[in-house]
Amino acid sequence: MTHGISGSDRQSKNERREAAREKAKALRDSQRKKDRLSKVVLQGSVILVAVAIVAVVAFAIVTTIKPASPGPRNMLSDGILIGQGLTATPTAALQPGAEPVPNLRNDEDDVIRIQMYVDYFCPICGQFEKANGDQLTTWLESGAANVEIFPMAILDRASQGTKYATRAANAAACVADSSPDQYYGFHNSLFANQPEENTDGLSDSELIALTEEAGVTNPRAVANCIDDQKFKNWVADARTRAQNGPIVDSNVDKIAGTPTVIVNGLKYTGALNDAKAFSAFVIQAENTNFNESSTATPTPTPAP
Repeated sequence: MTHGISGSDRQSKNERREAAREKAKALRDSQRKKDRLSKVVLQGSVILVAVAIVAVVAFAIVTTIKPASPGPRNMLSDGILIGQGLTATPTAALQPGAEPVPNLRNDEDDVIRIQMYVDYFCPICGQFEKANGDQLTTWLESGAANVEIFPMAILDRASQGTKYATRAANAAACVADSSPDQYYGFHNSLFANQPEENTDGLSDSELIALTEEAGVTNPRAVANCIDDQKFKNWVADARTRAQNGPIVDSNVDKIAGTPTVIVNGLKYTGALNDAKAFSAFVIQAENTNFNESSTATPTPTPAP
């Protein structure tokens, strides 16, 4: 008997092959759908991540770039004017984009006007304060002189990245803004506790403690102002204005460094750590009327 493949067997094998092809096709179609879905999910995830990054960047920009704000009150000239009894002359705050309004000297009175541009991290400024602080205080208390103090921040580079010069100048501006009659005491305290260059400088909490020791009348407002560095931008702008000049009503074109001390419009160029030389200069400048044609600075003469 001859054995062969029946029609039913051939049909069965064909069906099996067809079924296998259909199954393979279904698997391929399923895999393509999965691939397309994975691609869509991946693209969506990338878009979500991109949107999140944009949102974070936008938030950072909004929170770090704040609208321009006024400077400290009582420093409309970029400095604070201290008079008899160590009291400050009240002024409005300097508005954003506005030019400082100088406190001009009155040539008809006999009160000496002393202007001091200081960086509270500057060691030479500290030497000047140590040599001359007591006599400046005596002149102020007696009404013989007014002292206008301009805090500047030049030596940030010397504070190990903490920007102490800016933080100290900001703290001074905070005191001027909220408790101006205690400014002079805080000014003296900053120099009495002056840290050395190439250190971190004082911390914000230490600066706040000094304001409290100076007896500020609104310690919480001053502390918040220091913590927030409220006048940081003003400190930078005031420095730029002083360095660009002109220095009104004086023979000084611009502030090239600190300390710069100007007496009745005339720059002091004598020894900064010599109280007798500075006193002699003040006496001589008291009898010298500055005018726009003044070019020479009186030379300090030795006191008897």
